[in-house]
Amino acid sequence: MPPPRKYSDPEAVAQIADLTLRSRRLVEGAISGRHRSPFHGFNVEFAAYREYAPGEDLRRLDWRVFARSDRHYVKQYEEESNVRVTFVVDASASMTYRGDRAALSKFDYASTLVVSLALLLVRQQDPVGLVLFDEKATTIAPPKATNAQIQMITGLLEQCQPTRKTELGDLLLSLGDQFRRRHMVVVVSDLLTDLDALYNGLNRLRFGGHETLILQVLDHDEVDLPFDGPTIFKDIEGDEELFAEPRAFRRSYQKAMSDFLEEIKKACGDRGYDHVRFLTDEPLGEALSHFLRVRDDPARAGR
Repeated sequence: MPPPRKYSDPEAVAQIADLTLRSRRLVEGAISGRHRSPFHGFNVEFAAYREYAPGEDLRRLDWRVFARSDRHYVKQYEEESNVRVTFVVDASASMTYRGDRAALSKFDYASTLVVSLALLLVRQQDPVGLVLFDEKATTIAPPKATNAQIQMITGLLEQCQPTRKTELGDLLLSLGDQFRRRHMVVVVSDLLTDLDALYNGLNRLRFGGHETLILQVLDHDEVDLPFDGPTIFKDIEGDEELFAEPRAFRRSYQKAMSDFLEEIKKACGDRGYDHVRFLTDEPLGEALSHFLRVRDDPARAGR
């Protein structure tokens, strides 16, 4: 057995194993009717090989590959793709923060979240890709629906060293121009960025027919400012430092943060973008399970 990977969370994966992440908009592809397709024809372009799953039609086995490798593989074609999902993951310096209540930094939590969802999506035969960014895209892995793709995404996340500032809006504008086929774009970030530029980028994706899902990852410290006594506050993405007494401005800070989060939630809702907030001290499996169940059935909301 291969050693466990850093961002592998078997408990979280088990908790979402019987759930699905479905597209709410028309997508290209037509497998088993899971996602509606806007097309009536089929694109039979070869996409990749994937391992044979017990119970599948044996006629789909590629016997030439079996003769060379002694392993069972089937060919996967583009028409089998429910929806191409690209995870756009924030790798800026602010994502390195980890408070005392959290076992993981924001980046580690976000990465574990991405790997867990990617495993679920590939099991659905949905191709998954990855874009890592700070001030620009630093890594791009086009979507594929293979186990090897999961390993590559995990490796890219493990090797990543978050640095520099967050510039998300321009990146989304660029992706909107680059994607030739419809995607579900899953943004995973603390959203500590220029919000007007963010909304412009999201609008560009929607104009291109792409579906956007925003997963905001925060540390609880950023929400309630729990520090006591004189504290040095340092800008992780800059050089500024402030020596202050938190009790003197905790209430005003909490109000400002609450307004910030409410503004994002309302702006995304008004524009038709799904927005979900994750806190790094929450058990990931429970948080993901709740998110997927509510997305599938909004009547279950009430978290």
